[in-house]
Amino acid sequence: MTTIALLRHGQTDWNLQGRIQGSSDIPLNDTGREQARDAGRRLRGRGVTKVVASPLVRASETARLAAEQLGLSGPDEHVPDLVERAYGIAEGVPGEDLPLLYPHGVPNAEPEAHVIARARRALASLAERHPDESILAATHGGVIGRLMRDLPETGFPWPGRARVLNGSVWIFDVDGTDIRFAEDLSPVE
Repeated sequence: MTTIALLRHGQTDWNLQGRIQGSSDIPLNDTGREQARDAGRRLRGRGVTKVVASPLVRASETARLAAEQLGLSGPDEHVPDLVERAYGIAEGVPGEDLPLLYPHGVPNAEPEAHVIARARRALASLAERHPDESILAATHGGVIGRLMRDLPETGFPWPGRARVLNGSVWIFDVDGTDIRFAEDLSPVE
């Protein structure tokens, strides 16, 4: 069984402003860099041997900074299936404005089912290529949140925890295509 720690990238200025990022390549801010380092410290002693990331700069930098705290280099590879959901014309728009601007959904946004399918594919592929290892994978809130909601045993969202925070760490055990949520190592909101 492979253990995969999904780490949501650290904060960006767009996160701070409440803007939808999607596939826009927005860098971390100083708070986000510290969140990435903190996540790495929380993962010490967990036997992480490999670090991967979404190809977006905010996830890649998060992976690098977290890896440094583990005495590793990284990311060792970029995993395209871990990229955030593409929101098309809604990227850059304040999240609170989405229902007003797009009451019937964002036109041409990537379907949620696609995000879930590629997240599952990414984890299964990592587990197949790295059996019995412990992997850190820096990714995005939309990927983690949709995966958590797709795993019925998690009961996510939880009371007092309705969203995936920047710098949060979610541990999964992966055996073939069987993905099980194991632990939340996230800071408290």
